[in-house]
Amino acid sequence: MRTDQDAVEVKIKELKHQTQSYLSEFRKRVEALNISQSVNVISYFTSSLIISHDPQQESLCMGSYHIYNIGYQPLINPYVCIKLPEDSPFSFSGQYVYEHFKQNLKGAAGWERINDKANKVEFLLKPLGKTSIEPNEIISFSNFQIKWAHSTSYAGSITGVTYCDQLQDGMAVINPINLNGFSLIQEGEHE
Repeated sequence: MRTDQDAVEVKIKELKHQTQSYLSEFRKRVEALNISQSVNVISYFTSSLIISHDPQQESLCMGSYHIYNIGYQPLINPYVCIKLPEDSPFSFSGQYVYEHFKQNLKGAAGWERINDKANKVEFLLKPLGKTSIEPNEIISFSNFQIKWAHSTSYAGSITGVTYCDQLQDGMAVINPINLNGFSLIQEGEHE
């Protein structure tokens, strides 16, 4: 009789161990599923500079802002914020339209500025005709320009943040554009 009871206890232990093993495997698979369902995006700038050493000439940064969806789900309602430093000599321009522009001026691959055009520091831009970025897709806000004169010293970082329905707090670019230099002309010294 004791051997039957011992055999049942051994079997119960084996089943408990098997259940724990199944639960552990189940947890691993759920975690892997959660990882594959998370939002993974890389945002970055590409840029080139034309620096003038003549204080009478402007310097120029030509750039593009790229959003690369490296996740497994689409990014819904994407938009970007390109931000210039406050009180800097930098001015921003790019190919974008405003909501009130005629439809024929809004190209399918264009971008729309969605914040107040009087704001010269932050530029909120959304792609026109594109409400999602699919997995492994890259979209770009291309060929923006940042200009500045450097009759005085300057320094600042151009930053960017990508937003979408899943990233309400945003995801910063991995490489802000850092611009700094100094003027050879001292204040009060003019030709």
